[in-house]
Amino acid sequence: MKMHGIDRDRHVIHLHCLWIVGCVASSSLPSGPLSISSPVGSQAILPCKWKSQLDNVPVCHILWQTPDAPVFEQNGEQRWQASEFEGRLEVPGEKLWEGDCSLILRDVQFGDVGLYESFMVVDRKRRKRRVFIQSVHLSVYDHKSKLSMGMGEDLVLTLHTPQAMRVVFQGRNSTEWKVNGGRLEEAEGVVVLRGLRLDNSGTYKVLDSHGLSVSTVKLTVEEVAKTQKIIHIQDKPVGKSTVYRSSSLLIVFVLLISPLIQHLV
Repeated sequence: MKMHGIDRDRHVIHLHCLWIVGCVASSSLPSGPLSISSPVGSQAILPCKWKSQLDNVPVCHILWQTPDAPVFEQNGEQRWQASEFEGRLEVPGEKLWEGDCSLILRDVQFGDVGLYESFMVVDRKRRKRRVFIQSVHLSVYDHKSKLSMGMGEDLVLTLHTPQAMRVVFQGRNSTEWKVNGGRLEEAEGVVVLRGLRLDNSGTYKVLDSHGLSVSTVKLTVEEVAKTQKIIHIQDKPVGKSTVYRSSSLLIVFVLLISPLIQHLV
């Protein structure tokens, strides 16, 4: 009985040593994670290069995970991704064999923020071990812009993501946010507010399903005065026809007055 206990302890120690070997294999990597920033709704690429850590592998078996759980796994033609990332994750197979195990994350959301780690799962002599490749920290930010437009123009608000749910508005001199849905027209990927008025000046926010701001637009609506148009017309540069006309009148004047001058002399 005592011998069986010793064998079991040796087996545990052996597995622990394999885990240490996997850690040592990646000890040449930078101590901290790479930092990637992406605007919400766009595509982010989390870098990963496995050939710097491994010489050759029989099958490309890549695993991406957060500190809490795996999010993506690909072993040959077999692929799996977590439900919250369904349809948004990919590691291109043709690039994977070339050593590029970068994770493509589409339609980035605020809930995607955090630390991601990549591993190659190596299977040699029926023994599997995970070799750490890269850690990446992803941060996500919203879109911000300022616009100055004239009365009667149309304001086009880009939604940026299919997760955008509503638009809210805060007047320039107000502290209250209102759902601005009455005059908004929805189109593919945008909402349009037609025929701007002076009281449309203020801040517009596009919110996602969690009430987080996808984009913020600060709008100033200006009244275009008629005097400005008149001044603009008067300020037009003198054309060639005007110069030629003036020159012709001067020549006629000289021809008419020259006989008088000669008579007086």
